[in-house]
Amino acid sequence: MPSRSAGIVAYRKRREIEVLLVHPGGPFWRNKDLGAWSIPKGEYADEEDAEAAARREFAEEIGLELSVPLIALGQVKQRGGKLVTAFAAEFDIDTGSIRSNTFEIEWPPRSGKRQTFPEVDRAAWFTLEAAQEKINARQRPLLDRLAQLAGGE
Repeated sequence: MPSRSAGIVAYRKRREIEVLLVHPGGPFWRNKDLGAWSIPKGEYADEEDAEAAARREFAEEIGLELSVPLIALGQVKQRGGKLVTAFAAEFDIDTGSIRSNTFEIEWPPRSGKRQTFPEVDRAAWFTLEAAQEKINARQRPLLDRLAQLAGGE
């Protein structure tokens, strides 16, 4: 059975719709940009509700608990087979105030040294057009669904 993730496509309406994307932390992602960004999301167990998981993961990666209503955007399948269930939420946040949880890995590899990295090293608002380039290619359909829902392009 493929692993499952749930996440939130946060958006705000300015001159045009903008979406909040996060960049993964850690040494592997340090110099990657196009196609490396994602919606805030994370894995959840079979018995857990997808919406509850999306809210939890958003809080862990952004440092903010959402109380606004969520709108289902459906699922996408990522390259490795992971199923991502996404929800849309309209709100605004200062990306400079995000506070991500951390993870620990051996770094450099085979060094015997453990280092701690943020799960998300930065977040940013992007227009739908710019987000299409930045986001993981398999998550692009979520942006298209959001555009239809929110009256965008």
